[in-house]
Amino acid sequence: MRKNIAIVMGGYSSEYQISIKSGNVVYKYLDPDKFNCHRVLIRKDKWVCLDKDDREYPVNRHDFSVAIGDKTLHFDCVFNAIHGNPGEDGYLAAYFELLGVPQTSCNHYQAALTFNKRDLLSVLKPYGIKSATSYYLNSGDTYREEEIIARVGLPCFVKANKAGSSFGITKVYKEEEFEDAIEKAFKEDDEVLIEAFLNGTEVSVGVINYKGKTTVLPITEIVSENDFFDFAAKYEGKAQEITPARLSVQQERRVTEVARKVYDLLKMKGFSRSEFIFVEDEPYMLEMNTTPGLTEESILPQQARAAGITLPQLFENAITEALK
Repeated sequence: MRKNIAIVMGGYSSEYQISIKSGNVVYKYLDPDKFNCHRVLIRKDKWVCLDKDDREYPVNRHDFSVAIGDKTLHFDCVFNAIHGNPGEDGYLAAYFELLGVPQTSCNHYQAALTFNKRDLLSVLKPYGIKSATSYYLNSGDTYREEEIIARVGLPCFVKANKAGSSFGITKVYKEEEFEDAIEKAFKEDDEVLIEAFLNGTEVSVGVINYKGKTTVLPITEIVSENDFFDFAAKYEGKAQEITPARLSVQQERRVTEVARKVYDLLKMKGFSRSEFIFVEDEPYMLEMNTTPGLTEESILPQQARAAGITLPQLFENAITEALK
């Protein structure tokens, strides 16, 4: 019997439109002979199930069911395609765990931890996972630019701590640029992470649970036309994404080992995509995304293709693993 699958998309963050694209790609590629797929749009003002003509049916949030005519639809599994809040930060995962509904992403603790860049890197540090020298600011903190520069140097990156798709990030070259950069970051989050600039090759490493095994996908090298891998570089074609990455044997082996170690250490499941920068042959971790983009052009689907995994196989595997 075909399973009822809810593909959740949308969300409450700046990544809303990207999530809609990801969700629609999942909807397009999941095999209709195996699954009854339903798109569920989650927004601050409404949670609705969409039929094929985009008619909306309200979701009952008490049990995540949908009344359609005289029938009530219950879901066997949720495919999470929400980037940012509330799909990537643990809220939805906790909700589905409470309801006992399997879902394709990691559990709520892992989602909350990885969404918080500062906390993630702090937790991994004792395990030997290297990261850039950093400085933290919370909303309302007073700060002195010279103190930040003494810690991280120039240039440096000012980032919203809990935001994706490079929203709220600025590369700062001069002391007088800090105020605007910090203000921009605080528009996305109430915590800011300021990191030293690492000069080296940037790579993106997809790690998934595929057929019950932790699988590191072919690595992607990021070559941005812009000053760094910002929103335009990610989504407006202003970057080369080279898969497989042009790495030495030693670099490839090392980053594969580190990415697998992080996934297993954190007891991850589902999709993940981590960003690293090489300083000589050592990968320094920047962040981990646990609901990465899933459009045909997105990095993780590119990596899956390079590994010989089609989008229908990739998406079906996520549901199969979630239902175990």
